[in-house]
Amino acid sequence: MDKTIESLCAELVRKSAPLVSAIENPTGIAALTVYRHLEPTPPAPTTYLPSIALVMQGSKRVHLGENSFVYDRSRFLLTALDLPVSSEVLDASVKAPYMCLRLGLDIRLVREVLVSAPPVARVEASDAYGMATGVVTVELVEAFGRMLDLLGSGEPPAFLGDLLQREIIYRVLHSEAGARLREIATAGGDSDRTARAVDWIRDHYTQPLRMEQLAQQAGMGVSTLHHHFRRLTSMSPLQYQKQLRLHEARRRMLIDGLDAASAAFEVGYESASQFNREYSRVFGNSPMRDVRARLDGWRSA
Repeated sequence: MDKTIESLCAELVRKSAPLVSAIENPTGIAALTVYRHLEPTPPAPTTYLPSIALVMQGSKRVHLGENSFVYDRSRFLLTALDLPVSSEVLDASVKAPYMCLRLGLDIRLVREVLVSAPPVARVEASDAYGMATGVVTVELVEAFGRMLDLLGSGEPPAFLGDLLQREIIYRVLHSEAGARLREIATAGGDSDRTARAVDWIRDHYTQPLRMEQLAQQAGMGVSTLHHHFRRLTSMSPLQYQKQLRLHEARRRMLIDGLDAASAAFEVGYESASQFNREYSRVFGNSPMRDVRARLDGWRSA
């Protein structure tokens, strides 16, 4: 790896250290979050939102269906739409924690950059999914560094942070991963229409899913939508909806204190036994045991 990038990432660790007190640390810039892990973690189901993740130290692996993506100081991770995944921290310790900057992506802002910035060279997407990795460059790391410099500087973080977000998006669009982001952000294309279907399921995940209705929302035929949906998310629309329901049910049990049956019905399940079976298959344990283990882990942390 380029020694310059290594030293720049070390500087990012130094700058972000005062911001960190937990695993997930919001900052004064709404789109920017700092993550820290003090030890490797087992694979855990979660949902990745549209974002750019730049690792400052350590490494992580994300599983999307049968595909996996490893990112570290040499490769950033681009997530172009909401994706239920499983993720694990590979390299972390108390002396050298896993440290990562995550910049949330607003697709409307991506479209503005596409329209206003110099044209991006047309490159075919390196893979078919709504997730990709790209080579970290000095320019990308420096842009994240300037964003960290804004925090506590007295400068207006909302205004200047917006400018830096545009620069970071511009850098990513010019990377090998940028083709995927450009396809999803380009209105009218198959990826954009499929992304609209993803958004519709996300916003209506508690409702019964009818493929004809979903295809109409996307402006595509049923078979075409099914093909492109699996191409982007590595799962069918029904599998995607199931993942969203299970993740939200888990959140409501952990955060809101709901019992398993109540959480199941609130996210759209009609059968508690079906919910228990599918929950155990995804999270590796029954709802009650999984939630108890997670809460015990939080108390002992």
